[in-house]
Amino acid sequence: MMVCVSVKGVGMKKEVVAVNEYGIRLGQYHHRSKLTDHEVELIRRLHEEGLSYMQLADKFEVSKSAIAGICRYQRRAQTPCDWRTVVIDELEH
Repeated sequence: MMVCVSVKGVGMKKEVVAVNEYGIRLGQYHHRSKLTDHEVELIRRLHEEGLSYMQLADKFEVSKSAIAGICRYQRRAQTPCDWRTVVIDELEH
C-alpha cells in the first residue's frame, strides 16, 4: 500500500498554463496528458524526418492513432483562449 502525503509548499509550484474557451487546461497540463509539449514537438519533427507512426508509437509508448492525430494536428493543436495560474504537483510533471 502506498500513502501519499501532501505538505503545503513541498513539491508544489505555481505555473501559468493555457486554457481553452471552457477553462480546461491545454497541452502537458491537461489532466489526461501522457506526453509533454516537448515530446509532441519531437514526434512531429521525427515524423517529418521519415519515422512511421508505428515507430513513433513504440518509441513513445502511446497508440498509433494518438501519434497520427498529433502529426496531423488533430490532437494537441488547440489555440489558448486564456491563461491561468494554477498550483502544479512537481512530481507529476
